[in-house]
Amino acid sequence: MEEQTLTINKFGFNNFFKEAFSVYEDKDYQIGRVALEHKRMYRVWTDNSEMLCEVSGKFSFSASSREDYPAVGDWVVIKERAGEQRGTIHAVLPRKSKFSRKTAGMNTEEQIVAANVDTIFLVNSLNEDLNLRRLERYLLLSWESGANPVIVLTKADLCENLEDQLADVDSVAMGVPVISISVIEEKGIDQLKPFLEPGKTIALLGSSGVGKSTLTNYLLGEDKQKVQDIRISDDKGKHTTTHRELILLPDGAILIDTPGMRELQLWESENGLSESFTDIEQAAENCRFRDCTHENEPGCAVHRLIEDGDISGERLNSYKKLLKELAYLDRKQDKRAQSEERKRWKKVSAGAKNKRM
Repeated sequence: MEEQTLTINKFGFNNFFKEAFSVYEDKDYQIGRVALEHKRMYRVWTDNSEMLCEVSGKFSFSASSREDYPAVGDWVVIKERAGEQRGTIHAVLPRKSKFSRKTAGMNTEEQIVAANVDTIFLVNSLNEDLNLRRLERYLLLSWESGANPVIVLTKADLCENLEDQLADVDSVAMGVPVISISVIEEKGIDQLKPFLEPGKTIALLGSSGVGKSTLTNYLLGEDKQKVQDIRISDDKGKHTTTHRELILLPDGAILIDTPGMRELQLWESENGLSESFTDIEQAAENCRFRDCTHENEPGCAVHRLIEDGDISGERLNSYKKLLKELAYLDRKQDKRAQSEERKRWKKVSAGAKNKRM
């Protein structure tokens, strides 16, 4: 980074963020983009340097949830500490897009994986690890994020039945571009170039070992990300990337490489569900009964698709499973919202009581 002339426009700063930042411009603030997060400390790209930053006390006090804190890809309003090469974050600008999932475990809380992304490369390997149900889940969250998904199928050189695999992926892609590549043989990568425009941000998402770091190194032109060979025993890659980070590519695009996700729980994805399963939802409009559950009802148009071989029974089961998961999440979020409201009013009441005393 030190060898390049740094300007915020190179990092994706555009009119959307410029307008949001305009209210701060006369107050000795500057703008920066979060390139790396490590335990509430943030590496931020500014107009002419990199700066290690932390949020202000007021910011931390006002934050009510994890979502309120900066994430990789966020544009933040900072003040530099004179002579320290450090800064304080006072605000996060509105996000143009965000890829979120529920945090692992029992807590109902949002984890933002990447913010202000233009395109999401959903990376899957063309070996025994290719899983259509997992891909459906990634597509659902991608549509909900506000970014445009692209399915990137890596390790095409290891695939013996490429046409069959592509047909299977196309059956769940619902119009999303599907690109098969081989970094080793340098095949198919040119098809990614239209998405790698200067100033555009692309996030690489996928499970561990599918080739995200290998692709990152190829696009970067150097071995920045550690790469390990696939295990011969089960044909699966090994986990390499351990953190999310902005990477500026030679062509001017900005890449966010992310750690492999062992668990991908949904987060507020009802709109994404409709985008990902348009075939089922459009067919459901022609069912005989408006409340058809697509089980054993007569005149079920969805089951007719299955009988005709247009969709698989596994895809319908996946749709139902995701619907149930979203309904459960909604109930959990309602309870959490009620609990937070009670805590807020308890604080207000306590403050009013102290004033009277």
